[in-house]
Amino acid sequence: MHQACRQCQTSFEITEDDLAFYEKISPVFDGKKQSVPPPTLCPDCRMLRRFAFRNERNLYRRKSDATGKEIISVYSQEKPYKIFEADAWWNEANGPFVHGRDVDFDRPFFEQMQELLLALPHIALYNVQCENSPYVNQCGWSKNCHMAVATDFSEDCYYTEYSYSARNCVDSIGLHECELCYECVDCVQCYQTLFSQSCSTCTDCSFCFECRGCKHCFGCAGLRTKEHCYFNEQLTPEEWKKRVGTLTYTPMMLAENRERARVVKLKIPHPHAVMTNCVDCTGNYLSNCKNAIACFDGKDTQDSKYCSIMPLTTKDAYDLIGGGGELLYEVFSTGPGYHNIFCWHCWNGVSELTYCAFCMNASKNLFGCVGLKKQQYCIMNKQYSQGEYERMATKLAEAMRSRGEWGEFFPITLSPFAYNETIELQHFPLSRVQALKQGYHWRDEEDDVPKVEKIVEGSELPENIRDVPDDILNWAIRCEASGRPFRLIKQELDFYRTQGLPPPRLHPDERHNRRVALRNPRKLWKRQCDNCKKDIETTYAPERPEIVYCEECYLKEVY
Repeated sequence: MHQACRQCQTSFEITEDDLAFYEKISPVFDGKKQSVPPPTLCPDCRMLRRFAFRNERNLYRRKSDATGKEIISVYSQEKPYKIFEADAWWNEANGPFVHGRDVDFDRPFFEQMQELLLALPHIALYNVQCENSPYVNQCGWSKNCHMAVATDFSEDCYYTEYSYSARNCVDSIGLHECELCYECVDCVQCYQTLFSQSCSTCTDCSFCFECRGCKHCFGCAGLRTKEHCYFNEQLTPEEWKKRVGTLTYTPMMLAENRERARVVKLKIPHPHAVMTNCVDCTGNYLSNCKNAIACFDGKDTQDSKYCSIMPLTTKDAYDLIGGGGELLYEVFSTGPGYHNIFCWHCWNGVSELTYCAFCMNASKNLFGCVGLKKQQYCIMNKQYSQGEYERMATKLAEAMRSRGEWGEFFPITLSPFAYNETIELQHFPLSRVQALKQGYHWRDEEDDVPKVEKIVEGSELPENIRDVPDDILNWAIRCEASGRPFRLIKQELDFYRTQGLPPPRLHPDERHNRRVALRNPRKLWKRQCDNCKKDIETTYAPERPEIVYCEECYLKEVY
């Protein structure tokens, strides 16, 4: 069946498999299945709605509502929420029940959820067991990291996103088991690799693209198990050392070699998708997946659709962003979990949750709850017996259905963040006027001028790292592109000196935006393989200049 999206009016398909999934994840209360209806929004608009709740990179100083201390939080000071630092939030054992309330069946459910969200404290940063990393978000089990997002099991990483088991990496996105990498995008098991994208098991490579198992390569694209190559030209070790070993990294040298590498990259065929050990999948950056449709940035995913950022094993999931588990629908930042629908920021073994937020630690059988830990059979944070819970949940689901709320994710009006604070801005950019017209909030803010010895223009910085004084840590640098001031931290400066790299002249946000622009969008287009003309689905739009091959043609070309 085809349906018109009620927001953008685009026609989208709902298949028989989709209908079977919606029926499969429909909860049963008091012996009666509460069928989840087919979505009224297209996949893109559903994703946008979830994105509106996820602030990853905007951090603020504010007072803790628990202790009065100054803390770092994703919530700015003017937000009307109670914000606790992590220790205070986790130790607040009875607070959620103090705010428990009876359901008013004569009022909209989402209106009551907003009241509960305003009454209960929120955790300042969404981190788990991070050490000496006060300025990170969405991170777990990481140490000595700074301004990192979704960087788990990592150490000494700065300005990284969506990276796992990384060590001593800076200004990168999508790293897995990498060390000493800089300005890299979607690289796996790489060591001492700089300015490279979509490479794996590479060592001492720079300005490379889609290389595998390569060593000592510079400006190369599409190579396999090669050594001592320079812009895809095979050299002897002595020739390579003569050309590359004497290079000095300066801003001009970086710009020139980026452009040369871009030209080489356009001459080789590109895979229609980056996938490893995948069967019957569409999307991009997937590994060990089966029947994952329109999925991105995940591993160990099966029988799922419209999902992205799945670092955990995932099965039978639709419309998920960040996390994993089984039997999940319209959720984000969740996992591991089982049979959770319409939830956000619910972690650590939660199950059978319906329309919940910030519920943790093996909580189960909750409906419309906020901030509960190790609890069950609660509605609106009020405790019930199992029988009472089943009857009340049935009545609430039916009341929501009568108002058109059942089957819809939380409306964007419940988001605690402004549009330009969320990841929605980087994936689907809107102007302030456009965002306000569509019902989003917008936060106007100017950067604070740092209290420093002096502010220098990016263009005034020494070109060679050897000429950069220690005093640079007391300066603010004005971004060459945006004019926004920023500072370096000592660990970052030490990294640049060790690697022989010039200090950045662009603000961290500008550097992040340029890395994101290198990645293909989380969107699929239909086009033909440029070799065999077979129809394919790919993240390369038909009008783009790259040569794109289907999997079969690409493997013949490079292996």
